[in-house]
Amino acid sequence: MILADFLPATPDRSWALARQVGITHAICKCAPELTGLPAPDDLAALRTVRDRFAAAGLTLYGLEGDEFDMQRIKLGLPGRDADIARYQQMLRNMGALGVRLLCYNFMATIGWCRTDAKVPARGGAVSNRFELAALDPTPVAPALRVTEEKLWENYEYFLRAVLPVAEEAGVQMGLHPDDPPLSPLRGVGRIFTSADAFARALALSDSPAHGVTFCQANFVAMGEDVAAAARRFAPRIVFVHFRDIAGTREDFTETFHDNGPTDMPAMLRLYHELGFRGPIRVDHVPSMAGEEDQPHGYAQLGRLFAVGYMKGILDTARIAYS
Repeated sequence: MILADFLPATPDRSWALARQVGITHAICKCAPELTGLPAPDDLAALRTVRDRFAAAGLTLYGLEGDEFDMQRIKLGLPGRDADIARYQQMLRNMGALGVRLLCYNFMATIGWCRTDAKVPARGGAVSNRFELAALDPTPVAPALRVTEEKLWENYEYFLRAVLPVAEEAGVQMGLHPDDPPLSPLRGVGRIFTSADAFARALALSDSPAHGVTFCQANFVAMGEDVAAAARRFAPRIVFVHFRDIAGTREDFTETFHDNGPTDMPAMLRLYHELGFRGPIRVDHVPSMAGEEDQPHGYAQLGRLFAVGYMKGILDTARIAYS
């Protein structure tokens, strides 16, 4: 396996900490509001970020998230073809620069959603919670809504346009589940909320560029048997998000990696047994002492703990990683 971490596009303390705990590969969101550069459909901008990582001893393995505004694509609005053309150019740029992975989602209007970022956790740490009953039920503006049926149409349109380009560029696209896996949210349809939905998506194309980001906590939230889901999609898993939650899709809290309900050592062994040799990264963690004001889910101390926990499991199981 390839141990990666989700790092900002500009060097900071997290880069040094990642290298110090043995991380050699970076995953990055390169949207302009985060980089101060053009979006990665601009070759020079993406090269700048890649070279920054290289100078620090890190390989930029993949991009994650919406790298520019995807609303017209997801909602099927006029102008989406121009945005898809930008997306295609981004894929070509990634291939030219050796950036091999794109973790993407198809959540329209409402993306990653939590209702509380200050939930007490072990020893005074704080974590994230999603509670449907606490979510503002007011529907978003009509222009920002989409039905599940229309979203499927828009996804197929997008996929058929970008997959040939990704395949030619040598970039693997890993579809991320909806988080939370609930539909609708405030009147907005969501479609990647079950293992069967992923099977439907994968059936659209057998391209080697068409894969899964197996964010295992989302499959737990779906109510799926997470090990069975990993086995089901094993040939198509191109990226793993390693995290856990306690609860249901309507009400769950993010846990430390060692105190959630999932058998995390068993999952790492399973990925290896299934032949997964791609990138894996620790995902959302509680914020520990002194880091309560850092971006929720991405405080540094919790990530260091999680990386050490994961490496300990891999070493004990004698699973090779780089």
